[in-house]
Amino acid sequence: MKVYRTPDDRFDGLPDYDFAPNYLVWNGLRVHHLDEGPRNGQAVLMLHGEPTWSFLYRRMVKPLSAAGYRCIAPDHVGFGRSDKVMDDDWYVLERHVERIRHLIEILDLRDVILVVQDWGGPIGLINAVSDPSRFARLVILNTWLHRPDYPYTDQIHAWRRAAVDPARWRTMPVQEIMQRTLVRGAGKSDAILAAYEAPYEDQETRAGLRRFPFCLPFAEPVAGGAALQETAFRALAGLPMPKHVMFGDSDPIFPAAHGEAWARQLPGATFDIIKDAGHFLQEDAGPEIAARMLERFGSH
Repeated sequence: MKVYRTPDDRFDGLPDYDFAPNYLVWNGLRVHHLDEGPRNGQAVLMLHGEPTWSFLYRRMVKPLSAAGYRCIAPDHVGFGRSDKVMDDDWYVLERHVERIRHLIEILDLRDVILVVQDWGGPIGLINAVSDPSRFARLVILNTWLHRPDYPYTDQIHAWRRAAVDPARWRTMPVQEIMQRTLVRGAGKSDAILAAYEAPYEDQETRAGLRRFPFCLPFAEPVAGGAALQETAFRALAGLPMPKHVMFGDSDPIFPAAHGEAWARQLPGATFDIIKDAGHFLQEDAGPEIAARMLERFGSH
């Protein structure tokens, strides 16, 4: 198996990302996570999606760790500072789920507040329903769980069409995707856009990024974990822990109306719209989301 490891110096001087790296070994791969805040603080496990990495959570890590929480933000295999398997076919949803389960077990995380967005949603929520005793709260940001009647948007179908067109998708232009999707101008600075591109050298090192859009479960039910996702969706409503759904108001991929409808299906769930925030609402409004989380935790 051919694996690429991004040189450490590519992560030097990234804006607002002055965190020490932490590594585990999973199935022979070196995998990275942030671990900030007091070790005896309640763990907040923050899972990114496509095509981002733990850099996306930097503006939430600082206020939450200052409030006494232990903030853990892993990079999925193929992303960020984690090793990158240079074979598109290696990447299936179930492997990402297993890798996060390994992190939770090795760090022996308990009483976890789980924060998920984009593909972090299926990866994290499948883990939550598999072992709910380890989780205390769920914070669900602009994501989904597949089921046969899920209303996939035109934008998601366009991503899938692009994923099977090698001429369009081979290079996986991270900066272009982020720039088109971010709402607030601050996140579109050259330095921030370059930070999202920093982990990747060439086409081969972007296999993990290419694979998520290909694995959309309406098209690739096995690779995309369609059955796992549907099971998690059905089980989620029965989990006893508080659930907080927060969606950006300007996301064409997972619209706020989808989030509001989902919250109504989860008994006792809260719902918040984050204004002037798109699909990557952590980048658009990270400190606001952290503040809203702390408010919701206090009121529950």
